[in-house]
Amino acid sequence: MLEDLTKKYQITLASNSPRRKELLTKIIPLFKIESREVEEIYPNHVKDADIATYLSQLKSKPFQPNGKDLIITADTIVIVDELVLDKPKNHEEAKQMLTLLSGKKHKIITGVTIRTKDKTISFHDATEVQFYELKPDEIEYYIKEYKPFDKAGSYGIQEWIGCVGIKNMEGDYYNVMGLPIHKLYRKLQQFI
Repeated sequence: MLEDLTKKYQITLASNSPRRKELLTKIIPLFKIESREVEEIYPNHVKDADIATYLSQLKSKPFQPNGKDLIITADTIVIVDELVLDKPKNHEEAKQMLTLLSGKKHKIITGVTIRTKDKTISFHDATEVQFYELKPDEIEYYIKEYKPFDKAGSYGIQEWIGCVGIKNMEGDYYNVMGLPIHKLYRKLQQFI
């Protein structure tokens, strides 16, 4: 359904995330991947959902699209007890994050920016997830086997911990994976 978009633009997903690549292929068959490093820092006055949107905009700034380029950038954060959880730096940080999430509701927010030479649209989506109480050996097993160091909040819902640890969820599953493709699809139609 986005064939006209792929004829009009050279689409770039600016992300190293294999999950975002997998999800985007569900709505766009042809795109390239090109990621540029940015320091993911946001000002103190930016809060909650605006953090993810701000970071997605920040990730789009190193790109200077010409008339044929369409750039898609995204960033996902996890918020629990008013704390923002990014990606863990090591095993201990992953363990702390998962222990903090255990038995609690938390919010996963993904911000997305779509940018061409003449137009920019940024938006976000939020999903609320509640974990069962996780036992320490379950947390250790998950970290050891799945190494969730590239995931906000230290977990991937599509992995083992999502199968056994999620008590309930309100919102979009794909948003938790890192790309709210239902909203992205509709926003991309505005570029045709």
